[in-house]
Amino acid sequence: MPDAYDVREVSSVASVIDISGDVNGDSEDVLMDAYARASRELVRTIILNFDGLEYMNSGGIGLLVTLLVRARRQGQSVLAYGLSDHYRQIFELTRLDEAVGIHDDEAQALATL
Repeated sequence: MPDAYDVREVSSVASVIDISGDVNGDSEDVLMDAYARASRELVRTIILNFDGLEYMNSGGIGLLVTLLVRARRQGQSVLAYGLSDHYRQIFELTRLDEAVGIHDDEAQALATL
């Protein structure tokens, strides 16, 4: 697991969290710290970049649900890109795709802002 996920400001109203390595139950502090850094003033959209994802289990899915709930409480939307076909299917099975906008790449996600 990485020490921290990178956070990038991509517009005045959006931040990207670059996820690398694993997302599992042990990732809570790292993911929530990245979310806190991404949630600066005026941010209305959090974009999750899964290009560097190596592995995610049910604990990781649970953390994404927690992040989604926190974002919704702040009036933020959550988008994602870089999901492999396998993880796209998991998002569909868990219905996360109904709450998280799934895109092929960063440009496509940014075009929805």
